[in-house]
Amino acid sequence: MSELETALAEIKRGAEEILVEEELIAKLKEGRPLRIKLGMDPTAPDIHLGHTVILNKLRTFQDLGHEIILLIGDFTALVGDPTGKNATRPPLSEEDIKVNAATYAEQAFKILDPARTRIEYNSTWLKELGATGMIKLASKQTVARMLERDDFKKRYANGQSIAIHEFLYPLLQGYDSVALKADIELGGTDQKFNLLMGRELQKDAGQPAQCILMMPLLVGLDGVKKMSKSAANYIGVHDAPNDMFGKIMSISDDLMWSYYELLSTRPLAEIEQFKADIAANALNPRDVKIWLAKEIIARYHNAEAAEAAHNDFTQRFSKNAIPDEMPEITLAGGEAGVAVANMLKEAGLVETTSEAMRMMKQNAVKRDGEVIADSKLLVTTGTAVWQVGKRKFARITIA
Repeated sequence: MSELETALAEIKRGAEEILVEEELIAKLKEGRPLRIKLGMDPTAPDIHLGHTVILNKLRTFQDLGHEIILLIGDFTALVGDPTGKNATRPPLSEEDIKVNAATYAEQAFKILDPARTRIEYNSTWLKELGATGMIKLASKQTVARMLERDDFKKRYANGQSIAIHEFLYPLLQGYDSVALKADIELGGTDQKFNLLMGRELQKDAGQPAQCILMMPLLVGLDGVKKMSKSAANYIGVHDAPNDMFGKIMSISDDLMWSYYELLSTRPLAEIEQFKADIAANALNPRDVKIWLAKEIIARYHNAEAAEAAHNDFTQRFSKNAIPDEMPEITLAGGEAGVAVANMLKEAGLVETTSEAMRMMKQNAVKRDGEVIADSKLLVTTGTAVWQVGKRKFARITIA
């Protein structure tokens, strides 16, 4: 395999779509460091493993010798990305944005090499546009084109409001690519419209159009929705090692392979061998999941913390080991959550709520290995392994 083929295989690993692959290959053949852009709006103070999927891909380009541009969208965060929203998103205050932006780079450097990463803030050029520049930028697209976006189309069809400033967001993100002369822009599959806008505006500005690489959205702990804080199905990069370990061990065996492909740095051939060994009953899926948990914890904390988390998990489950297979149940919780006793009854772990209360008094109810004795506890959204007695287990998701 040639050097170009090897690099392309690494670039394509886990990618959902590349636009346009032939153009990407042509750029790689130029033999110069390409400008790789990733924009992140600092809308929250912390990032989670879902964010790291794209950061891992950025690190791949960095290791291949390309110029990495981590763009902090301090100006676009004032507008608010409407992607996937069914209502106008309230803009953040400038103070909130500054606080969040300060932590983004620090957390990104857990993956990227700071010495080889160029940090930019899009307020640098977007503030200079002024009213005249903004009007000129808005003239580049039509309302009809904006309404091709799936989220805008749905809101318009449902009679939901769309604020004028929301139409500006894709244009501003596209203009970032013009300002940076980006060769390649990375993003999630939900960003396709915005990413394509960069290509269009670059062509209009007489620049070569950027290529686009889109990564799939990491599914959260519930195995259904994309990982996000609002769905309470996330693993934060700042989570404590023990929490990280327990959360990773709670994912299903099937979902584990997606996490390996998108989060692990192990060679794909090694992961395929894991699958083959498990299929041949030569390897326990639980061991493979443990290796994944330790790898991720070592990356965001250190190897010692990963080993300690493993030991803690083993001690908590040494007497009542988690079975490889268990029922996976999703229950509606609502905003207020659901009482533990009711949840256990609905999940079939007890016959009655009275039995649930009795088992809690006996310290026989556990969530991810921790005893739950508070019968008044309300369980909100999230996924956990629940155990009643020695032999009853279920992976329960409260949606």
